[in-house]
Amino acid sequence: MRKVVIAGNWKMFKTQVQAREFLTAFLPKLQDVPQNRAVVLCVPFTDLATVAIQLDGSRAALGAQNVHWEDSGAFTGEIAAPMLTELGVGYVIIGHSERREFFGETDETVNLRLKAAQHHGLIPILCVGETKQEREAGETEARIFAQLDKDLAGVDQSNLIIAYEPIWAIGTGETCDCEEANRVIGLIRSQLTNPEVSIQYGGSVKANNIDDIMAQPEIDGVLVGGASLDPDSFARIVNHR
Repeated sequence: MRKVVIAGNWKMFKTQVQAREFLTAFLPKLQDVPQNRAVVLCVPFTDLATVAIQLDGSRAALGAQNVHWEDSGAFTGEIAAPMLTELGVGYVIIGHSERREFFGETDETVNLRLKAAQHHGLIPILCVGETKQEREAGETEARIFAQLDKDLAGVDQSNLIIAYEPIWAIGTGETCDCEEANRVIGLIRSQLTNPEVSIQYGGSVKANNIDDIMAQPEIDGVLVGGASLDPDSFARIVNHR
């Protein structure tokens, strides 16, 4: 049975003080979250140790925003899987469009990161999605299928989450129509060898559209950006109907 996974991606926001303030307000709101619903907070590297302490024994799990494919080495600015697992990190976002667009991430390096994460017991959240230009040109399916083909080569699909994030909807306030997101996610599932992989939607997810998004049969959760920075907003998303 596919699991519902609600993940917040804080991106480059929140100091340790701000992270503690968020959790003080957020964690008490998780008491009624169904047991089959996973809640994940993917925080900046500097917040991991602080957040790990506060999440201990709570309903929320800790996630990171990237991982390198080597266990150690001369890779300035990167972070290795053993460094993450030592802090209690259980999930890691890989291949986010911002990493691909601004930091030179390729499908080849995404594949290496996925394998490294799985080797160390981390659950990777693989992000795929098309640009506005690709969608308008009718290339959505071709673009996403090409990403999946390269990203998932040799990857264990029994330990994987995929997030469909149309790039044109990230941080723009423009949400992909729920039925269209459901259609694309169904197509993604058709390309997998394991149909039980949880597939999230991401892209301007908010408290006022979460119920409609989660009513779609193919959507198994959400990857939330800006709305995950506010404890009340993210709690509403986590506790969706």
